[in-house]
Amino acid sequence: MSMLDHLMRNIGGAPDDVANLASKVGIDPALAEKAIAVLGQTHQMEGDTIELASERTGLGTGILSQIVAQIGGDGSLSEFARMIEEDPSSLSGLLDLDGDGDAMDDIAGMAKGLFGGKG
Repeated sequence: MSMLDHLMRNIGGAPDDVANLASKVGIDPALAEKAIAVLGQTHQMEGDTIELASERTGLGTGILSQIVAQIGGDGSLSEFARMIEEDPSSLSGLLDLDGDGDAMDDIAGMAKGLFGGKG
């Protein structure tokens, strides 16, 4: 069970795991994990969490808003953000698929794949 699945099971009203959340919003589970991780990161930044996450992932704000709603809103994002702040490496493998130290290329590639481009 992933860290995100564990957290989601403890959030009342949230889907039991990332795969169920992904199914509900109509995206690939791996992309849903990335989106949740980026939302947790951007929740700590100045500016609108969803807009910042959209810029970083290439996902539309509508999909990201649905994800936030499914995971329990700002309270859950705050918990994800707290976990990332306490242990930034906890999500590094989740975000950096090719191990090059830059997760943005991996996230952008997944978003391109979602919209029919090549990642």
